[in-house]
Amino acid sequence: MKKEERDKIEEYLKGIVLNLPDSPGCYQYLDNNGVIIYVGKAKNLKRRVSSYFNKEQQTLKTKLLVAKIADIKYIVVNSEADALLLENNLIKQHKPRYNVLLKDDKTYPSICITNEYFPKLFKTRRVEKGKGFFFGPYTNAGALNALLELIKKIYPLRTCNYNITPESVRQGKFNSCLEYQIKNCPAPCIGKISNEEYGKMINEVISILKGDIKVLQDNLLAEMAEKASALDFESAQEIKNKYKLIENFRLRSEVVSSSITNLDVFSIESDEKSAFINFLHINNGCITQAFTIEYSKKLDESDEELISMGIVELRERYNSNAKEIILPFPVELPIEGVIITVPQKGEKSRLLALSKLNVKQYKADRLKQDDKLNPEQKSTRLMKEIQDALQLEKLPLIIECFDNSNIQGSDAVSACVVFRKLKPSKKDYRKYNIKTVDGPDDYASMREVARRRYRRIIEDGGELPNLIFADGGKGQIDAIYSVVKDELGLDIPVLGLVKNNKHKTSEVILADGNVIGLKQGTILFRLLSQIQDEVHRFAITFHRDKRSKRQTASELDNIKGIGVKSKISLLNHFKSVKRIKEASLEELVSVVGKSKAEIIFEGLK
Repeated sequence: MKKEERDKIEEYLKGIVLNLPDSPGCYQYLDNNGVIIYVGKAKNLKRRVSSYFNKEQQTLKTKLLVAKIADIKYIVVNSEADALLLENNLIKQHKPRYNVLLKDDKTYPSICITNEYFPKLFKTRRVEKGKGFFFGPYTNAGALNALLELIKKIYPLRTCNYNITPESVRQGKFNSCLEYQIKNCPAPCIGKISNEEYGKMINEVISILKGDIKVLQDNLLAEMAEKASALDFESAQEIKNKYKLIENFRLRSEVVSSSITNLDVFSIESDEKSAFINFLHINNGCITQAFTIEYSKKLDESDEELISMGIVELRERYNSNAKEIILPFPVELPIEGVIITVPQKGEKSRLLALSKLNVKQYKADRLKQDDKLNPEQKSTRLMKEIQDALQLEKLPLIIECFDNSNIQGSDAVSACVVFRKLKPSKKDYRKYNIKTVDGPDDYASMREVARRRYRRIIEDGGELPNLIFADGGKGQIDAIYSVVKDELGLDIPVLGLVKNNKHKTSEVILADGNVIGLKQGTILFRLLSQIQDEVHRFAITFHRDKRSKRQTASELDNIKGIGVKSKISLLNHFKSVKRIKEASLEELVSVVGKSKAEIIFEGLK
């Protein structure tokens, strides 16, 4: 878009903003094509919309949004509560590009009680208004099936598709089916149960689905006592059996203090890209609903904004009219007649902790699922965590680590291991024989190896690492840093890895001498332990091999034309170099053949 065109649009938008009312409402931003790209709510439309165009307060994401705005529409409402509900509906309807995206694309099952003359009860994934009463959705299939099984045991509701009406019953249009014979249905189709009796069963089922179990139990106890007083012990026993089944179900539910009734609990876990909001509904001391939704962030939405949207969405979805909402932090929620509580201790605090536990578990499960589907995404996420923990400017795509090995300066070697995207890249591992250092000088050895390593990479046009570790403390860091920074002019962070007295990786030393402690079990601890163990293993193995070769060297090594196999054959036969020297030419010929025997015989003499 040309600058003149953009200037015209900005002048047009400025006129709209200046004339906005100081009233609550919803605003909609549209692009050049008239498509709604963002929907928001406001207590004061003029003040809220103006804030988007204040360049001093704009974040990068807000700048991107504002650059796309070509028109502004708004709807004035009576209260902030109405604005909140309207915003939720508009976002669902238009799915604007820059609004948080509700990533709840699953259709969870609900329970439907039809509004027929003799209602039916069944599980469904389609919520159709006007068809009946819907309870749910239920995210836990096991809990839903257990609930349906309980209802089926206590209340033998009909399952047929007959269109039963008072006229059809009077006219005897239907015949009883097998379900009646096996006592799974009271046969309302042939008038075996009245509408009033059947309706009583339906009301008790609704009580269970709403979580009003204690009220239902109290009613059953009163009815059982009434039947027993009338000496109708058979009916009293049937009611007692119902009571026991409901009691067993209640005890399997999550039970809190019976004094806590009809309240909602919300908690949130968020990161740069997503927000997860958990909802628990408590009724008569039981958790009757539990659900977690995920929002995909588009702008820099705060936790307060996101949890407000989640509250509206979930209370509407579950038809909650709870008069108290428990939250982890204060939120201005324009819902009349509702108390916001931020508990610090007691039963309500424990409920909030339970909600937080659920939302953290849900987030962890979603991350595991995403990691399985996209390993590259997992690697990037872990590298970002490590970048933040170690205060790095760049993602640690390539990590290198050095370690020296010698015995009192003899057979001095060094090793370099390379990790690419947090995985060992063994084809890039390198071994170095120390050439310029005499005696056990660890720092000089580090300087030599770093110089050889990075000069070679620069000359060959290879990839330089984003992070270098030294297996050691401040002296080793300074040795590598003096070469990398001062000699070669490379801007690569150099850190040190230190083990504790139990030989466990315990801390990271920064170039300035500051220390970052490592907590066991974290991603950073596991990665750095793996790097330190790997470089130590690689260096020790190289040093051991070199020392072994030196110790097994003999006069045979100085004879040209004699290979390893011939040496092994001679040593196996004669047991020592001394005996080989004392052997006759004929004895040597019998082991390695005439031509090699002559070379060895002349060489040793």
